[in-house]
Amino acid sequence: MALTLSEKIIKKHLVTGEMISGQEIGIKIDQTLTQDSTGTMAYLQFETMGIDKVRTKLSVAYIDHNMLQSGPENADDHLYIQTVAKKHGIHFSKPGNGICHQVHLERFSVPGDTLLGSDSHTPTCGGMGMLAFGAGGLDVAAAMAGGEYNIVMPQIVNVELKGKLNKFSTAKDIILEVLKYFTVKGGVNKIFEYTGEGVKTLSVPERGTITNMGAELGATTSIFPSDERTLEFLKAQGREKEFTELKADEEAVYSEKITIDLNMLSQNIALPHSPDAVVPVSKVRGKKVTQVAIGSCTNSSYMDLMKVANILDGHTVHEDVSLVVSPGSKQVLAMIAQNGALAKIISAGARILESGCGPCIGMGQAPSSNGVSLRTFNRNFKGRCGTQSADVYLVSPEVAAISAIKGYIAGSEDFDDEVDLNIEIPEKFLIKDNLIVSPSDNSKNIEIIRGPNIKPFPKNKTMKNTIKGKVLIKVGEDVTTDTIMPSNAKLLPYRSNIPYLSEFCFSQIDENFSKRAKENNGGIIVSGKNYGQGSSREHAALAPLYLGIKAVMAKSFARIHKSNLVNNGILPLTFVNEEDYEIIDMMDEIIIDNILEQVENNIVKVKNKTKNKTFEMGLTLSKRQTDIIKSGGLLNFMKKSRG
Repeated sequence: MALTLSEKIIKKHLVTGEMISGQEIGIKIDQTLTQDSTGTMAYLQFETMGIDKVRTKLSVAYIDHNMLQSGPENADDHLYIQTVAKKHGIHFSKPGNGICHQVHLERFSVPGDTLLGSDSHTPTCGGMGMLAFGAGGLDVAAAMAGGEYNIVMPQIVNVELKGKLNKFSTAKDIILEVLKYFTVKGGVNKIFEYTGEGVKTLSVPERGTITNMGAELGATTSIFPSDERTLEFLKAQGREKEFTELKADEEAVYSEKITIDLNMLSQNIALPHSPDAVVPVSKVRGKKVTQVAIGSCTNSSYMDLMKVANILDGHTVHEDVSLVVSPGSKQVLAMIAQNGALAKIISAGARILESGCGPCIGMGQAPSSNGVSLRTFNRNFKGRCGTQSADVYLVSPEVAAISAIKGYIAGSEDFDDEVDLNIEIPEKFLIKDNLIVSPSDNSKNIEIIRGPNIKPFPKNKTMKNTIKGKVLIKVGEDVTTDTIMPSNAKLLPYRSNIPYLSEFCFSQIDENFSKRAKENNGGIIVSGKNYGQGSSREHAALAPLYLGIKAVMAKSFARIHKSNLVNNGILPLTFVNEEDYEIIDMMDEIIIDNILEQVENNIVKVKNKTKNKTFEMGLTLSKRQTDIIKSGGLLNFMKKSRG
């Protein structure tokens, strides 16, 4: 039977279930990664499992999110992660070494392996031919303990690339084109597999840009074949021994297929406030900008910044524009410093930030009030940048750089004719892994250091037979995890302190939510479609759990967040009849009787006592997930399974 590349890797790693679309499967995980925003909680959960050493081929803990140290909280969390990593067999990437996805692509990615990360952009390594998934921290902790990762067997979508990009079009324009076609809802329970003659024209970093932003589709993951371009990159990184050629069978069958002609692709831009609000740059050319930010795990590679340097060379950033640049890794920063490209960027008037996520997650560089910020990032949700009134646009590094010079959104017609944008992979990258700390061979002598800000994470209890509560909030469609649990420079230092963090749950849209939840001993959340899109952060489930949320009733859920709700024992219910959403109001009293029996079925009867109406909700769970929900979450389920 002919197989897609994704199916080949899944088949090799299959532990439980059958490869039938829509059925739950469990796959073995070869590698894990965490970052500090989600990592502290993941390692606290891992510690409860009683495992001495991680049972993966490789696990890496990165510090790249919470880099501002205005108080001791971030530094304390970093020290906790460093010591817990040293003790339990995990490599530790120190602050300044770079963004987890950029560094992992450079130094650890292996074609054909599986990777699970506590960050939604972990699929970046699909550019190397890995099957890489973003997940909640608890799923990653379970994988480090040797458990399989459970997903619904996805549909495989074929994106065929034809031709070759023109001088001014980029990999970023490819993924924005895919987002325009499928939208932020269109990738749920799907893997996007790239094929065609155009694939060979893209380097591994360019492929990583595309698989990185596949997360914005809501996709399970995205993947490219492992070919001569993969070998080229691995050789330059001194890792050619890791190379394996991988591709789909010629007769492989896909559930869907789209074709993109790279020759005809124009420069794209995502308008505020969604990554799928995509139009050609020409539609908004001339709009005044106040800030340009270049970097993030999407566009901070050596190739990206070399192009930026060439565009800026000999020019000056417009007087009304603030330009910030954050290289993706120490390797990238050292190389552009060594070859003079960094001097060109600085001379033009850019401000250089350290190698980390920075502005992408609202950790500094918030735009001015009503500012227009052009960013090479992956998300432009309202308020994520740190300024509620700002408009954020997503573009390629090339468009960002020329726009910083011009002072307005600029396109292909604004570039100097002689500018060199033909940057190739260097024959040899600068390799110095001195900011990666290896685990200890004598773990018994390692003391794990916990700062006072680290608080125990909330745990659910075994499900009772009746669930009741008031509707504490009713929200619309595409509610992001940023909206549920804001992530900014003020709150990120408290990622390991759920009691404090919960005070700000839904605060961007309802500052009284936390107070209301406490006054009513918890309750129910009601939502439209695609609830929980965006980041994989488990805090968007943990904070509601701490506040007593028992169920979320939505028209549909984002994949990772639904899994996080189940892992924490919160019911993810979907409206069978979407019109029932309309008749529910905030503070209506909801009752679900006989729930222990009802969860065994796909339909749950829910009573709105206030409106005296009963309606049906869907509960699409596997047998394993049903047992997790009844146990009160994954940790309780694992403890029960171990006896």
